[in-house]
Amino acid sequence: MTVTEPIIAGFYPDPSICRVDDTYYLINSSFEYLPGIPIHASTDLVTWNLVGNALTRTTQIAEHQGYPSAGIFAPTIRHHAGRFWIIGTNVNDIPLGRGHFLIHADNPAGPWSDPIFIPGTTGIDPDIVWDEDGIAHVTWCSLDGSNPGILSAPVDTDTGQLQDAPKQLWEGTGLAFPEGPHLYQIGDWWYLLLAEGGTERGHAATIARSRTIEGPYESSPHNPLLSHRSLPLPVQNVGHADLIELEDGAWAAVHLGVRPRGQTPGFHVNGRESFLVGIDWVDGWPVIDEDRYPVTPTDHSFSDAFTTPAIHPRWLGVGVFPSTFTEPHPEGGLLINSAANGSHSLLSARTTDLSWAASTKFDADAGEGRFVVRIDDKNWYGLSYDGTTVTATVTIGGLPNTVGRWQPPTGVSPFLQISAHPAPLLPHGVSLEPDLIELTAGADDVEHAFGTFDGRYLSTEVTGGFTGRVIGVEATVGQIRVHHVQYETNHNPVQTRHEMKDAE
Repeated sequence: MTVTEPIIAGFYPDPSICRVDDTYYLINSSFEYLPGIPIHASTDLVTWNLVGNALTRTTQIAEHQGYPSAGIFAPTIRHHAGRFWIIGTNVNDIPLGRGHFLIHADNPAGPWSDPIFIPGTTGIDPDIVWDEDGIAHVTWCSLDGSNPGILSAPVDTDTGQLQDAPKQLWEGTGLAFPEGPHLYQIGDWWYLLLAEGGTERGHAATIARSRTIEGPYESSPHNPLLSHRSLPLPVQNVGHADLIELEDGAWAAVHLGVRPRGQTPGFHVNGRESFLVGIDWVDGWPVIDEDRYPVTPTDHSFSDAFTTPAIHPRWLGVGVFPSTFTEPHPEGGLLINSAANGSHSLLSARTTDLSWAASTKFDADAGEGRFVVRIDDKNWYGLSYDGTTVTATVTIGGLPNTVGRWQPPTGVSPFLQISAHPAPLLPHGVSLEPDLIELTAGADDVEHAFGTFDGRYLSTEVTGGFTGRVIGVEATVGQIRVHHVQYETNHNPVQTRHEMKDAE
């Protein structure tokens, strides 16, 4: 048996974890989506709840910048001396020479402080750790060609100033792209955990140790600590791990992985997700137990009618905060205003299942809108409504294709639905596609199906990048009033469409 279910599904990659008493806190990369750095909490390591986001305002991160899969890379969360700390990289800031950023909070649900930048730390994937004297050390994957490798230096957390010249700690085991460092002082040893091999099929976690934080570091005889490379397992790309000591003294690790489907090379569509493994210590080295924590499939369904002024932290904007283009409607629902200057007004949420159905209903009396599933600006499928006609569009590589139009009864706002269904199996038991995307609209017991479309073109293997699919509602012209958005974990793909229509 090998665990096949993530503890946090959907594109929640590069997990980092800390513990305070009996509660664990986990954060992830968020890339171009805002608010940034989602924060989950758990008391059992298996069941997690989204408690907020760390980057929630423009004094922490600028809007309207970057490109798909830019933004926030691989942050680390730690708890020290009664305070939570997050250190991360905004790759949009690298050309500005700001270095990594450091924020803190008394409560992981926020609010989090404005950032302190750490100049002289050009790179990605930073980590922070405090030594026995209480001195903070920042460690990162350098992108400075004159000083490459995994670098580390002491830092003043009040000012962001390095207190010594960065030193190279370890170059890894020889695999490509040594990155994602985490330092731990455990007993008499300093352990340095890395991600290696790239975040695709060659991904791995490796570890080394030293008697001092400066090194030299010796590689574990068990390396790679974790990898599924070249193995016929349903979860692939595993790596980028973070260790955690449990309240009872046992150990575990979180790591990223993907669930590819379809013919070779396999296609993952929900991004890189967060998984959990156990840790044993053998002769002073960590050894992975992948079966210690069985994870059962989770129902991720939600229905949001936007009945409160503050929207749920699941909702994201593409490079902008949702608060800049949404406002409550006085009679219920949510107003979405179209964006200017080529930016987005897409209110989006991550897809989290291998099979799902999502629907919405909005009024287009004062504008036009659309309901989409997307990976990036150039790759999305969706349904547009202008008050009279529903138009289905499949956009691949930036080339939009109209695949159908339908007119609902006059004066009735239709429901718009997008579903992801399992692809049919070929005789040898493999499907061509990872899934099929169905586009449907309906009103007054009349339903119009536009067809099903190949899910490969909304997969990371086709589009590239580091994110996964989101569903979202966007005002493309003027203003729309959204009555609700509903998402269903699809345990019965045949029935779900009709069940959701009946719920309108």
